[in-house]
Order: sequence, then structure tokens, then C-alpha cells
Amino acid sequence: MMLYQVALLTVLLHVGFAGVRVTLSLFALKLGASAATVGVLIALLAFVPMLFAVKWGRYVDRVGVRWPMYLGASTLLGALLIGFAVPRLEALFIVSILSGCGFSIFHIAVHQAGGLIGKPEDRARNFSVIALAFSTSGVIGPMLAGFAIDWIGYRYTFLLLGAALVATLAIMFMRPIDVPRHSSAQRAGERRRLADLLRIPALRRVFVASAMLSMAWDLFAFVMPIHGSNIGLSATAIGLVLGVYGAAVFLVRIILPFVARRVSEWTLLVGAMFATSAGLALFSLVTDVALLIGLSFLLGIGLGGAQPMIMALLYNKAPAGRGAEAVGVRTLLLNFSQTGIPLTFGALGAAMGMAPVFLTMAVALAAGGWYVRK
Repeated sequence: MMLYQVALLTVLLHVGFAGVRVTLSLFALKLGASAATVGVLIALLAFVPMLFAVKWGRYVDRVGVRWPMYLGASTLLGALLIGFAVPRLEALFIVSILSGCGFSIFHIAVHQAGGLIGKPEDRARNFSVIALAFSTSGVIGPMLAGFAIDWIGYRYTFLLLGAALVATLAIMFMRPIDVPRHSSAQRAGERRRLADLLRIPALRRVFVASAMLSMAWDLFAFVMPIHGSNIGLSATAIGLVLGVYGAAVFLVRIILPFVARRVSEWTLLVGAMFATSAGLALFSLVTDVALLIGLSFLLGIGLGGAQPMIMALLYNKAPAGRGAEAVGVRTLLLNFSQTGIPLTFGALGAAMGMAPVFLTMAVALAAGGWYVRK
């Protein structure tokens, strides 16, 4: 039952974080911010946590998951209260930084819990359940924020989202998370270096796969609306393509625990990389909405199913006592991708069009899949 309590806490906290992303953007525009200012505001959600992700991972390895989960939820709640109390553009930058930091700490701790609950062979199931929780709240949070903004305004939307964080803290207080710590905790005076993890061949391959698939995820979310607009699709058609992608992610995370019992994590991960590479390569050549929906579904299956396998392999291959540190490295890669992909591929798309963007990512994924399959 501890796994499902962790999943419930994940849904509640991520509702607040997913909602605050929408609220920050729209509130900043309402306060007169330019598009560039909004871009900086949203980039801060990922940029500042990127700088500390590995250290936070080591902290979780050292103290366990309970207090980092409290710290992450409390920090995000504090950010939302600042947004309610100080409705000014300058304050939104503080809200963005604190929100990103709070979510990042909680994110690392939750995945640490998923790696430690049960036996090693349970990890694929554990991470599938946690990924499903993130998918669920990723739908609820933005919808809740959108309705609330129209209904009660921006300030009280921050307060409403904060109620999800209050519920998170209340549940943790009434039923504390009791997850066993690593069997090999950090010894006094021991120095832990990132290079130690990168020297492990299997772990290095997992990091490469994680970086490639994260880039593909962020690329699709960023480029698909632009590509759809360029080929003359309506907003409804673009929304339908993205909606099918989200539905495929949700579906694959429901069935993944059953598949993972019969197919190895490596096989699923490499298959996801090659399938995603093929989907992206074809996407740039297709203009028919029905075919785009089919390719979007394929991409959702590949990218949605890969993430739990990556987490399971991280914990299976990380040295004892350094699982959360490995998650911290992955979090650094994710945040780097979220910060850099819009800038890099936006510039490439502006110079050469969208087709080279899709093809470049497809080739990179195919090369990454070839490397990882070894």
C-alpha cells in the first residue's frame, strides 16, 4: 500500500506544479510581460533546479525520502502563497524558482521511494505506477488552473493549487512515509563524484538513453504546434494530435507493468528509442491529419513507456546507496533539455524549417539506440 500512497501524494503535488506552470505564464502576460520575459520565467522552473539536482540526489540518499518530500511540498506551497500574497511580476520570478526547486526535490525523493519499495524485480511496476500518477496530474493540473483562472482569478488560483499541497502535507503527517533506506549509506568523509557514475558502462548507457528520449519528448511538445501551423492544420486538429499523444502515454503506462514481467527493461528501452526515431522521421513527411494522429500515438507509446524502464535500470545499475544521486543526474539532463531544446531547435527551425528538426532528432535517437543496445 505504501506504493499507492506515494502515487497519491505524487498526483496531489504534481497537480499544484502543473497548474502553476500555466498560471505563471498567463498571469505574467496579464501583468504586461513580453513573450521573452515569459520564456525566462518558465525557463527558471527548470534552470535553477538543474544546478542542484545531483546534490539533492545525494541528500536523499543520505537522509531517506521522508524529509525531502516534506521539504519539496513545503517549498512549493510557500511559492504558491507568495503568488497569492504578492501579485506582482517581480514576485512571479521568485514563485518560479521556488516552485521548480520544490518539485525537483520531491520528484527525486518519490523516485527513490519507487526504487526501494518491494524487491528489485518490482521496480518496473513501481515506476510505471508513479509515471501513471504524473500523467494523471499532468492532465488535471492545467485544466484545473485554466478553469480556476476564469472563475476566481489568478491570485485565488494560486491559493486553490496550494490546497493540493496542504492535502499532500496532511497525508504525510497523518501517515508518514516508511520506506527503508539504502543498505549502503554514505560514510563520514566519503567523497562522491559524478565521474564515478559515468564510469559504469551500463549506467552510462542509461543516461544516454534518458537524455535522447527526454530531448525527443520536449521536441515533440515544442515543435508539433509549429509544424501543424506551418502545414495549415487548424487549432482543433493540432489539439487532437497532441491529445492522442497524451492518451497513448497514459495507456502504455497502464499496461506496462504486465508487459515488463515478460520483456526485459533493456529490450523495451531500445525498442522505444528505435520506434520513436522512426516516428519522428516520418512525422516531417506527413501532412494528413489521420496519419499524424497515428504517428502521434506511436510516439506516445514509445516515449511514455520508456521512462519507467529508465528509472528501473537506473536503480538496478547504480552503486548501492547512490540511487537518488543517479536520479539527480537524470533530473539534471531533463532540466537541461527543457531549457535548451526550445532555444536550439527553435533557432534551427527558423533557419531551415521543421523537417530538418525532426530528422536531426530521429538520427540522434537511432544512433543512441544503436549505442544503448550494446
